Amino acid sequence: MQIILMDKVVNLGDLGDLVKVKDGYARNFLIPHGKAKRATPAAKAEFESRRAELELAASDKLTAARAFAAKVEGATVSVTRKAGVDGRLFGSVTNADVAEGLQALGFAIEKAAIRMPMGPLKTVGESELQVALHTDVLATIKVTVVGELMA
Repeated sequence: MQIILMDKVVNLGDLGDLVKVKDGYARNFLIPHGKAKRATPAAKAEFESRRAELELAASDKLTAARAFAAKVEGATVSVTRKAGVDGRLFGSVTNADVAEGLQALGFAIEKAAIRMPMGPLKTVGESELQVALHTDVLATIKVTVVGELMA
């Protein structure tokens, strides 16, 4: 299916690009989330008439994301979990736990925005994670996992 991107999409394209994607990806994700429209002649004409307005909105989102990243950058989240004597956790620390810790610090960040390339944290210690606030904006945070010994 050929679509017009209404927003920048990672690994796909920028605002206004005409791209061909699988039908399911377009119907189930891109179109319902407002990231794209079907590439019909009417949709192309509407996009061209609103192009300046959409580019301004995208620019405002990027500026807001950069400002928020400056606040979040370097934040330290502390999470306490039960651990064994060797420092391994009984369970793990997931992106939902990190998002909850950021919420406690006053930052409203969705758990899907927290990138954990090595998977959930399973040991006591300090780790650096990235938070994707926009397709072009990443902030680095520190997560400290504190072990609580089992009695």
